[in-house]
Amino acid sequence: MYSISKILNVRLYSTNLPVRNILAPLNNRSLLRVSGSEVKDFLQGLITNDMYHLGKTSGGSIYAMFLNAKGRVMYDTIIYKPGEKNTYFVECDNDVIKSLEKHLKMFRVRKKIDISSLQDEYMIHTVYNTKNIKTQVNTRASNGELEGIVVPCDQLRNTQPETSTSTTIYNKLLIFRDPRVMELGSRIISKVGTDVKQELSGFLEVTDCPEPHDSYKALRYSLGVGEGPYDLPPDNCFPLECNCDYLHGVSFHKGCYIGQELTARTHHTGIIRKRLMPLFFSKIPSILPKDNNILQESTKLGKLRGTEDDLGLALLRISSALEIGEFSVGDGVAKVYKPHWWPLEAPKEKLNVQKS
Repeated sequence: MYSISKILNVRLYSTNLPVRNILAPLNNRSLLRVSGSEVKDFLQGLITNDMYHLGKTSGGSIYAMFLNAKGRVMYDTIIYKPGEKNTYFVECDNDVIKSLEKHLKMFRVRKKIDISSLQDEYMIHTVYNTKNIKTQVNTRASNGELEGIVVPCDQLRNTQPETSTSTTIYNKLLIFRDPRVMELGSRIISKVGTDVKQELSGFLEVTDCPEPHDSYKALRYSLGVGEGPYDLPPDNCFPLECNCDYLHGVSFHKGCYIGQELTARTHHTGIIRKRLMPLFFSKIPSILPKDNNILQESTKLGKLRGTEDDLGLALLRISSALEIGEFSVGDGVAKVYKPHWWPLEAPKEKLNVQKS
């Protein structure tokens, strides 16, 4: 167990820009409780990540995706170990959580597994610092930094914020580090009706009701992180194109799971030409492109996934998008940057990207 100060990892910064600690309810996310004596191996055969990263002690969280048999994404989830024996909480988007529950029950067969919704019992908040939201202004100023801070793939875990054990109980709150990118802050799980802001008041000053440019969605988009069925359309995208590997959500060393064959083959061949990337609008579009296609003259760059204020998220051909740099999105104009948290590509992936 870690202290709350280390878990939250947020503090006020001295800067010319107003910096705040934001507490935002994630009303579009819910939890399932999955429990039973065989629960770990049950989930192990269904998700991209390795359940054994959570260890034997209580606490911790991992990012994972559920795939269909063809290796396409069905659900993006965060799996928590809340401290109850043989019990896990699975966080998923509200629009697909009933589908996920049905999916789990379909594979349960005769296993000793209980699956139940916690939608009416628990709520989820996120706490993050506005310092971590990349804007058009400060991203342009730090473009060299974004391109320069990379790590070898074999050191990817060094960028992970110790999520396997980073959790704590503070007053009535379960607090977990976000297992994807450190800048995403922490997840807070509490009983419905809990005044989370009040419970945190003895330790951390937080602000709620952020402006659109300070929202959690803006934070995610500025980092190039997709979440939920609108950013990651079910049965229509692949985990590596969604950066699941870069977000510590795929284990290439565990045993078989549904959809594993294509994911492993793609990883080992190194041919990943498209990935989700952040957009920064110098001109915010009032009209979005037809069918969300992003084109530059005759070159198809990719698909727009969403927008938030002057930020966007798109699935883009990496080499083409970075080479062009600035392009039209509907009647708007956007720039794309390689997120600072991306690792350095393996040589064969880099070679294939350059040739694509």
